[in-house]
Amino acid sequence: MDDKTVLSRINGLVDEEHQLRGQLAKGEISSSEEHARLKELEEALDQCWDLLRRRRAAREAGDDPNAVQAHSVGEVEGYLQ
Repeated sequence: MDDKTVLSRINGLVDEEHQLRGQLAKGEISSSEEHARLKELEEALDQCWDLLRRRRAAREAGDDPNAVQAHSVGEVEGYLQ
């Protein structure tokens, strides 16, 4: 997955997040449905941002960014802040 594809995925996830908030405001979904899906979206966003940062770091270090693979959600969510 190249940088443009990762950024496109990020934009799609952000758009879906906005749609969910709009659906909740209109009463089309419950807050528990919104919360569950938002959690999934946030995890996917974290995973995409992590992949993008590691691809950029690989490129800056002179390594092949295409060799960088996405980490699992569990690994990304387990990073210390």
